[in-house]
Amino acid sequence: MYVYDNYDHQMQADRVALFRDQTNRYLQGKLSEAEFLPLRLQNGLYVQRLAPMLRIAVPYGMLSAKQLRQLAHIARDYDKGYGHFTTRQNFQFNWPALEDVPEILAKLAEVEMHANQTSGNCIRNTTTDQFAGVAPDELEDARPWCEIIRQWSTFHPEFAYLPRKFKIAVCGTKVDQAATQVHDIGVYLTRNEAGEIGFRVLAGGGLGRTPHIGSEVFEFVEKQHLLTALEAILRVYNREGRRDNKYKARIKILVKETGIDAFRDKVMKEWLAIKDGPQTLTEEEIARCKSFFTQPDYEQLDNNPPALTEALGENALFAAWHDQNVKQHKQDGYAIVTVSFKQTGVAPGDVTDQQLDYLAELAEHYSFGEVRVTHHQNVVLADVRQDQLFDLWQKLHSKSLGSHNLDLLTDIICCPGGDFCALANAKSIPIAESIQRQFADHQELKEIGDLRINISGCMNACGHHHVGNIGILGVDKKGEEFYQVSLGGSSRNEASLGKIIGPAFAQDEIPLVIRKIVDVYRQHRQEDEDFLATYKRVGIDPFKEQVYASAD
Repeated sequence: MYVYDNYDHQMQADRVALFRDQTNRYLQGKLSEAEFLPLRLQNGLYVQRLAPMLRIAVPYGMLSAKQLRQLAHIARDYDKGYGHFTTRQNFQFNWPALEDVPEILAKLAEVEMHANQTSGNCIRNTTTDQFAGVAPDELEDARPWCEIIRQWSTFHPEFAYLPRKFKIAVCGTKVDQAATQVHDIGVYLTRNEAGEIGFRVLAGGGLGRTPHIGSEVFEFVEKQHLLTALEAILRVYNREGRRDNKYKARIKILVKETGIDAFRDKVMKEWLAIKDGPQTLTEEEIARCKSFFTQPDYEQLDNNPPALTEALGENALFAAWHDQNVKQHKQDGYAIVTVSFKQTGVAPGDVTDQQLDYLAELAEHYSFGEVRVTHHQNVVLADVRQDQLFDLWQKLHSKSLGSHNLDLLTDIICCPGGDFCALANAKSIPIAESIQRQFADHQELKEIGDLRINISGCMNACGHHHVGNIGILGVDKKGEEFYQVSLGGSSRNEASLGKIIGPAFAQDEIPLVIRKIVDVYRQHRQEDEDFLATYKRVGIDPFKEQVYASAD
């Protein structure tokens, strides 16, 4: 992961000192609410329903053990003992006191962390696949390219006040786990006919009130021209994007209203003017950023060591966890482990200070001192020796972190909803819990198979409900909380947007509605067919008929 130089350290120290002064002036009444608003947003500070919320950047989802311990310390001493992993691989504190935020930012700077550009109309945290660098099927490690984009986009003077917030994802793995196609810009590493690795670039993706799948702008961009290609897209958006209506301000609206062909022409014209300019990447700069992501000191080991084989045969719970939460690693003798934080009774993504400390200890002992936050609000230990998997599982299991529901129905993506967010129309967390209780039997979950449920408390879609296989959206109906259900969404390679099945449901109806949907899937699926494949084959009507049958 990237290591700060002297310039980085000084820049962060200066920003903390500046915001400390701004906060003090606001608390003394020397700055109005309107004057303080853009200043706090530049430092990741929101005002939520019950308290301020501080969003912390986690570039490409990577955290060191030292950073985990600092987050634990902040949670204990400045919050209520916990924090929250987000769907952008970031970290949030939901209860900091406003007067403490400058000191929290100072504590973060001590471990090379910050809240720069985690809010406001700027380029946000660049995300990637949580298995980048260790996946056996990846074309190339995407993390150095995320770092290049991060350095280019942070404090970019031309893009500090865009029409609206802007999000970029980069994917180099075969299976897209970064929701790349529903970002403002989605970047795929690809290979051209000459065998060269470069980038396919999409633009105009996004969720929220008007969801769209991104459209191709560049079929192939050579590595040295990545930043100029991104710059050309952003220049067109910055110049022509709507600023008079925030609901029409995202690039997805500009692409749709302009038309992808006309938009592409504008971008190409801009690109030709800057393509070989000063932002062209040199081999030296690419090598510099790649140097921060070198291969760990792996040992020469064999796959499937006897100790692992024996443990799998003797312990059914460990075998179930291994089958669901352990993935193949590119290095023989190692494995990728995902720690699921989706437990019944716990808000998806929430993590306590004690768990953060424990993760730091496990990372140091089992995974070269690093973890990755996933788009699905879980945590990855990316470099675990196979002969240590049973020992790791025992330690996770002893702390109630051994859930073996990864990618199953109860591994739910969920925004904080009305319990915390001032924008939400309805609560999200109780809905997630009620579904988890409805499907508490693990054997049944395994029989159902991979099925993604995403829940959002409002149309801002922080829970990405549009791309859930089953999506749930909280809506307000005359002051009461109801929930729309959609089917058929996906954020993977063949991205799709879910279709609403019909009228919304009351909160207490949702578990039974999900049960009926699952029953229809199990009745109609063919051998080895997942939920999405069955839905695409049979359509929405069988699900709609079953769900609304009792209401007739």
